[in-house]
Amino acid sequence: MEFVALIAVLMALGALGIDTMLPALPEIGQDLNVVARDLPLVIVMFSGGFGAAQLIHGPLADRYGRRPVLVGSMVLYVLMNLVCAMAKSFDLLLISRVCAGVAIAATRVVTIALIRDCYSGRAMARVSSLAVMTFMIFPIIAPSIGQFILLMGSWRLIFNMIAIVSVVVVLWFVARMPETLPPERRVPLEAKLLLSNWKRTLQDRLSVGYAAAVIGLQGALFGYITSIQPIVEKVFHQPKRLGLIFAACAVTMACGNLLNSRIVMWLGMRRISHGAMVVLIVAASASLVISHLGLENLWTFVALQAVTMACFGLAASNCSAMAMMNMGEIAGTASSLQGFVVTTGGAAIGGLIGMAFDGTTTPLHLGFLTAGVVALVLAAIVERGRLFRPA
Repeated sequence: MEFVALIAVLMALGALGIDTMLPALPEIGQDLNVVARDLPLVIVMFSGGFGAAQLIHGPLADRYGRRPVLVGSMVLYVLMNLVCAMAKSFDLLLISRVCAGVAIAATRVVTIALIRDCYSGRAMARVSSLAVMTFMIFPIIAPSIGQFILLMGSWRLIFNMIAIVSVVVVLWFVARMPETLPPERRVPLEAKLLLSNWKRTLQDRLSVGYAAAVIGLQGALFGYITSIQPIVEKVFHQPKRLGLIFAACAVTMACGNLLNSRIVMWLGMRRISHGAMVVLIVAASASLVISHLGLENLWTFVALQAVTMACFGLAASNCSAMAMMNMGEIAGTASSLQGFVVTTGGAAIGGLIGMAFDGTTTPLHLGFLTAGVVALVLAAIVERGRLFRPA
């Protein structure tokens, strides 16, 4: 269980770098003289750096091992958060956020590689679900942490807090996590071999199909993250409830992952993920209809959004595990390439959903509906039309 907890905390550091920012965005805008439409860049630039840098961390983790890559990146992450805390201009803040995203990307690549080093198949999906469930505690409390810190001081304290937490986590990692990649399994850092491994990743049907499905699902999630603050404030006029709403949806996602960890060994990844996609489509469609009929209020929004988030947790964790199913020998490189396309593609889609905000919840509901349909179609293509198979 310590392995799961450590993996979850490492995963959570990236989320902590995003979710604690949500209540601070208005104050950042006031302090640095930034117009409201540019404030999502604080999140988008971080996500962009996070996605692109995975292409670097994966091959490095396969060549030098998991520990040195993660520890070095964490040191850089701590430094970049301290720079963010001292930034006097929005440009410097954004540059530091990109660099912080580049650094913390190592946690995404290395954690997946660590899990794949130790587990495979349904067992990998089970461990991933437990880690994600634990990790979801942080998004639940992160906005509230951000709001609490703002009561104590300025938004700059948030970055100092992230730096301190990161130091504690990296010390835990160094003390308790052994190297899982033995020297005989390490891959030389050669351009020809790297291109060959990328080609192998892109030629595998499961890798490409299910990673592409996760792109759409991740895009909807990023759309939720970038849209939830203006929706709560401008649509429902209850900005003080942001933390509660964010927590309610995060709890259902965590519950989805807990459920998955209990049933995946019995039902299998395909049945669970495909079924979750269907329910997600139904819930997003219902949200869209209720919104257009003028019957939507804060609580119907939260209830149906919570269902979609639970389905996201069930679908994304299993699709991610299936995408890595045949990639054991090149886990670091494969996870980095998949992570790059998933994160950058998801961030781009989420940014478009966030910028499409028109004073209603329609763009967000359309985003989840489209993501569910596309993911289900891709799954049908990968499985040659045989959805819900137990194997």
